Amino acid sequence: MFGSGQYDEEERGDVPEAAALASLGCGNPTAVAELRPGETVLDLGSGGGIDVLLSARRVGPTGKAYGLDMTDEMLGLARRNASEAEATNVEFVKGMIEDIPLPEGSVDVVISNCVINLSADKAAVLSEAARVLRPGGRLGITDVVADPDMDEETRRDMQAWTGCVAGAMTPDEYERRLRAAGFVDIEIRETHRVHASAGSAIVRARMPGG
Repeated sequence: MFGSGQYDEEERGDVPEAAALASLGCGNPTAVAELRPGETVLDLGSGGGIDVLLSARRVGPTGKAYGLDMTDEMLGLARRNASEAEATNVEFVKGMIEDIPLPEGSVDVVISNCVINLSADKAAVLSEAARVLRPGGRLGITDVVADPDMDEETRRDMQAWTGCVAGAMTPDEYERRLRAAGFVDIEIRETHRVHASAGSAIVRARMPGG
């Protein structure tokens, strides 16, 4: 349900083993985002860097892949993985997903893998994603979504929070927050169950224009 099993064998073979082992996501956002050569992509909560490295391959030498993480440990691991993979079109930056340290309108695609549900300020995350996207830019993420009838006991369970469950939004909540941030053409589709009260979902949207 979580981890490198969400990637096929070829993708896992394209990245250092340490990057695959560090993956704790619930999906494969590089496939969800349909990345194209020459694009600039930003991974929110990049961890060991698996999605950044796969994105870098997809966008090619004329594109660029950024990874954003808040911990020095993960940034160090990601940079070592990038060096081992000889990836020259990647950059890992330190920061919070609620306050992205990139200029307005600087990326074509924002991806994320089971991270946004962990934020205590999801509205800020989505607003920041919208800010850094160019007109027509795309959001392509995988995240945990809660069933509408998730009970309060589960939501209060901190162990469930760290397991990407209690902090999850329902699909309706996700859509409302995306629209409030300025996104259009929103698609939220559950792919598999990760908990009795939650599932992993593909979330796609785009900014107007472009």
